[in-house]
Amino acid sequence: MTSSSLQNLRVAIVGAGPAGIYAGNILTTSVVQAGGTVAIDLFESLPAPYGLIRYGVAPDHPRIKGIVNSLHEMLDRSSVVEHRRDTRFIGNVEVGRDISIDELHERYDAVILATGAIRDAVLDIPGIDLPGSFGAADFVAWFDGHPDVPTEWTLDQREVAVIGNGNVALDVARILAKHAVDLRSTEIADNVLAGLEASAVTDVHVFGRRGPADIKFTPIELRELGEVPNVDIVVSDEDFAYLEGFTPANNQLKVMLRILESWRTRESTGASRRLHLHFYHSPVEVLGSDRVEGLRFERTEPAEDGRVRGTGEFREYPVQQVYRAVGYYGTPVIDAPFDVKAGVVSNVEGRVTDAAVTGDVDAPVIAGLYATGWIKRGPVGLIGHTKSDAMETIAHLVSDAEAGRLTAPSVDGDVLDLLDEREVAYTTWDGWLALDAHERELGANHVHTRERVKVVPRDEQVGISRGALVP
Repeated sequence: MTSSSLQNLRVAIVGAGPAGIYAGNILTTSVVQAGGTVAIDLFESLPAPYGLIRYGVAPDHPRIKGIVNSLHEMLDRSSVVEHRRDTRFIGNVEVGRDISIDELHERYDAVILATGAIRDAVLDIPGIDLPGSFGAADFVAWFDGHPDVPTEWTLDQREVAVIGNGNVALDVARILAKHAVDLRSTEIADNVLAGLEASAVTDVHVFGRRGPADIKFTPIELRELGEVPNVDIVVSDEDFAYLEGFTPANNQLKVMLRILESWRTRESTGASRRLHLHFYHSPVEVLGSDRVEGLRFERTEPAEDGRVRGTGEFREYPVQQVYRAVGYYGTPVIDAPFDVKAGVVSNVEGRVTDAAVTGDVDAPVIAGLYATGWIKRGPVGLIGHTKSDAMETIAHLVSDAEAGRLTAPSVDGDVLDLLDEREVAYTTWDGWLALDAHERELGANHVHTRERVKVVPRDEQVGISRGALVP
């Protein structure tokens, strides 16, 4: 592998979540191993890094949040290499608003889109837009202290429903069912803790269209559900009738079915809250006139092709709030090609194409523009998939650089000068370290000692990061 075309490579990555950070780390390693040099600017619309790890993982999951430690090391270790800055974090900058894609192309050899997916997928049934019906992503953003959502969430109803059979559905259901006192030791923001302490919820119903053998949870998520204090798990024997003679395809499913089976015989403790798991329920309609009053489902059953089909039997449940957790939808970048139907950037193995714009499925790739993570392949897969996904994209970028298929930057100068000229209050890695230290100090001094207390308001995050602490 030659290195002449990999000298002084300049790359912009849009998105500083796991996908963007992994891509930057893999790119640096690949170029250095080939004898080249690369400078990477990691742009993030939020003031802080880590994306969905900071704003999409429930606060009572510290083991999962441990991934932050490895992401921190990737950015911190690469901050200074041989007395020069190798990778920079540039936060509180929205590409498409504060700086355009074209302006990035003028300043970098390549641009990688890694914006992920933070919006809810659509559930197109009557009544889904009634007051009291919410997307799970919005609720997750609230309980994770996202700066761009309202600080208050009303939980004044007793019976609520969660539609979905994935980990997000379980996170939402667990937080709704869990007593606030059991969250005091986490990094939960004070406004969120106050909202959960005022919760009137007593019964949380989780509905899945398929059966117990088709759940999309992970064993640890499911097991934790049964360990929530003062919450009873309720399952129905009729949902397990189709499992007679069934052999799980893998150990993971075997473990989860064993957990579910154990709940069938668990005695009720008379807990103050209950979490009901319903299978073979396909949502048909959200009931109500002025607000959510119930949900209507059609019972389903397994079909010969491995899917499920309707039985013609309908059931209604009285609930006053509904949370749909049926998937996420990609986050587009202004002026970048975007497939609205699929919710992804049109690409071939990470090389972005104009297919979504031109309608030509065989549209050529756009030189110097790449995608990785959920915005590339859709909102599926875990962190491990993000790494392998980034490797594919970076392999093509490096190959294109070596083959001379990238266009050299036409504008000299530091992009920070342009942001300064536009008075964009961007944040930096040093700024994040200051915010991180501040949040940890808040946690250490809190009445409920914890690892950190998140700062929620965007302006306060920016102020702390830029050295102007907001009282």
